[in-house]
Amino acid sequence: MDENETNVRLRLDIAYDGTDFSGWAAQPTRRTVQGELEAALAKVLRLPEASVTCAGRTDAGVHARGQVAQVDVPVATWENEGQWILRRLAGVLPKDVRVNAARVAPPGFDARFSPLFRRYVYRISDAPYGVDPLRRRDVLWHRHPVDVGRMNEAAALLVGEHDFAAFCKKREGATTIRELLRLEWVREDGHLIAGTIQADAFCHNMVRALVGALLAVGDGRREVEWPGRVLGAAVRDSSVHVVGPQGLSLEEVRYPADEELAERAVLTRRVRELPCRGHSG
Repeated sequence: MDENETNVRLRLDIAYDGTDFSGWAAQPTRRTVQGELEAALAKVLRLPEASVTCAGRTDAGVHARGQVAQVDVPVATWENEGQWILRRLAGVLPKDVRVNAARVAPPGFDARFSPLFRRYVYRISDAPYGVDPLRRRDVLWHRHPVDVGRMNEAAALLVGEHDFAAFCKKREGATTIRELLRLEWVREDGHLIAGTIQADAFCHNMVRALVGALLAVGDGRREVEWPGRVLGAAVRDSSVHVVGPQGLSLEEVRYPADEELAERAVLTRRVRELPCRGHSG
């Protein structure tokens, strides 16, 4: 946002069921989370338009409990309308998207470039009967029993800073180097499995490709070392199955202390290059 006296930047905390959305990003002929939010904000704040930028652009069918976005609005509008914004948004937004909080963002805040990390969770059921009907929209059914221990052994080989080109859909001019901070699986109950995937950022299809590779290990189709070998090749591997979006949810976006926000945004904008390191086998 420009440093001037007429606008104020708001931080929005957002949740949505992604099932019936064509992803986050606005598209002229499709229903999207961004499109619904911008229309609702413009209506309740009585603005000609509202431009919303998020922390992570989720794909079609992907959910969020912890999405964060920003919107710049006139100071006078916020002062006059801000106290009612959540209740008014609740009245005009469709039921599958909610704005849970709206507040003035600290100086230097950039929803997209300031985060320290994004944390996703992918949920899977390996029950022989399928998925609990009440969880059918946010859990993937895997038809074969899964060994969570094997999946965690394989996952440990992927954590750290690497070129994840083997697990990403390449985009022109975009780097595929990422720092994977956490990748672990737990069995939440008898048949429900949750995988936590946390990184500084993700490239296109990265999370669902990682899940697909680890599921192949978990059900015995691949050996524990296979995902690590795929990663080392650093080229898109057609043998890696990208799982469906329904099990994936953006759970958290973590930002640094207020005084570090601007510096973090500058750092993130730089093109990341993998340091020169010896081959570790």
